[in-house]
Amino acid sequence: MVAKLLDGKQIAKDYRQGLKDQVEVLKSKGYTPKLSVILVGNDGASQSYVRSKKKAAEKIGMISEIVHLSEDTSEEDVLSELERLNNDDSVSGILVQVPLPKQVSEQKVLEAINPEKDVDGFHPSNIGKLYIDEQTFVPCTPLGIMEILKHADIDIEGKNAVVIGRSHIVGQPVSKLLLQQNATVTILHSRSKDMASFIKEADIVVSAVGKPELVTKDMVKEGAVIIDVGNTPDENGKLKGDVAFDEVKEVASAITPVPGGVGPLTITMVLNNTLLAEKMRRGIE
Repeated sequence: MVAKLLDGKQIAKDYRQGLKDQVEVLKSKGYTPKLSVILVGNDGASQSYVRSKKKAAEKIGMISEIVHLSEDTSEEDVLSELERLNNDDSVSGILVQVPLPKQVSEQKVLEAINPEKDVDGFHPSNIGKLYIDEQTFVPCTPLGIMEILKHADIDIEGKNAVVIGRSHIVGQPVSKLLLQQNATVTILHSRSKDMASFIKEADIVVSAVGKPELVTKDMVKEGAVIIDVGNTPDENGKLKGDVAFDEVKEVASAITPVPGGVGPLTITMVLNNTLLAEKMRRGIE
């Protein structure tokens, strides 16, 4: 068996065309979605990622701006900038790029975003809504993972799913989304005992811990679906996933590559949530 490659680039391309069509409909009604991204400091990876978001937003007809603040910007000034964007009626969605400099509290900043403009889905009220099954902004990487599974016609109901990692960004929300689709979900983490035995029983494995080649062929059940969220750079700057791709693809039925798997869908879901934010505040279904 050689696994089907779950091509995130192509899935994202198809999904973004649908978003572009919806943006054009909104524009015909006089509304243009706008994404505002706050970037504090000069971290190279953050700058590159923010530029990618801006380019992707503009390509589907949205307006996008980067509010670039210096590395030594105070927490008070970041919060003040957030308040300005919260009150700006032209702004549909707000995203604050992390990591932030040490003088700025990430938690305070995330809680200061208007929940109705929180396109990252990290505000406590939006996290709470997710867990009681209300409509809300879902964190973008988990949402992208579910789109990959949907696009590939992976049947989730009744399946054993193992999620490796329990972060609020990926592990916990994707576990909730899998539960919503009636999977039986096990979350593994750094304190879990005998992880391999749980992984071996899984029909679906989502790994999001940032440990290169943690998941090997001998751990994987034949025919399992493997979603690799890892993206750790090696000494040459090449991204490595959590899964030993070359060997695991021999036993899995489907697998995401790194890069080119989950990553493109994460940015796509930022755009999805920005469009949703604009629709919700305009009262459009």
